[in-house]
Amino acid sequence: MSTLKKILVVDDDPVVGKSFDRVLSGKGYAVITAADGEEALRKLSAETYDLVFTDIRMPGMSGIEVAERIKASQPWLPVVIVTGYGTDENEARAKAAGIAGFLNKPLSPDVIEGTTTMALATTAAARLETGAAPAPAEVAAAPAVAGEAKAESRAKNIALFFAAPFIGLAYLLAFPFIGLGMLAWIAGSAVMKNDKLRPIALLIAAPFITLAFVTIGPIVGLGALAWIGGKALLKG
Repeated sequence: MSTLKKILVVDDDPVVGKSFDRVLSGKGYAVITAADGEEALRKLSAETYDLVFTDIRMPGMSGIEVAERIKASQPWLPVVIVTGYGTDENEARAKAAGIAGFLNKPLSPDVIEGTTTMALATTAAARLETGAAPAPAEVAAAPAVAGEAKAESRAKNIALFFAAPFIGLAYLLAFPFIGLGMLAWIAGSAVMKNDKLRPIALLIAAPFITLAFVTIGPIVGLGALAWIGGKALLKG
């Protein structure tokens, strides 16, 4: 069972936390809230989080200071500033701290979800660069991914094992027909150039052409179905 990615939302307005929870809780995220910077830092020291959203104006510590302290202790952890009082100075200071984004309120559900997805996409790479341990969600997901890849590889090998004899048989059956067909095509092309022999050649060839279509048609159809089915199985 995989661990939900944990999102910490730091804002003294509880409505903001509820908005994030309403948008993200059903999409594979666990949303935890903190009312101020001190509470946020306590929670970050006690547990591992995957992403932090923080307001700027809060009682006590500002969101910019929260972001700076987080990036100083956990540089791989993405922090997104959310504020209704954005200024060039705050934005410049936040970017200097290495934040993942700077958003202005009010936020739409699409902005919340999109920003979360983009910010989390940088987490794994940042952890590798800094040598940090992977997040719990990444660790929990790793065995499941490995198991799925192993099962997929086993299914492909089984499919190829059972398909091999039929592929070989198809080649053995097809090659004589292809060779005879090429010879007949060359001979027919030469005969068709002769006006006197053309009607006789068509009369003689008609039954063989019909037989070829009747014989080869089902083989071609089954081959096409097997090819499509095999590609679908190997991709799945």
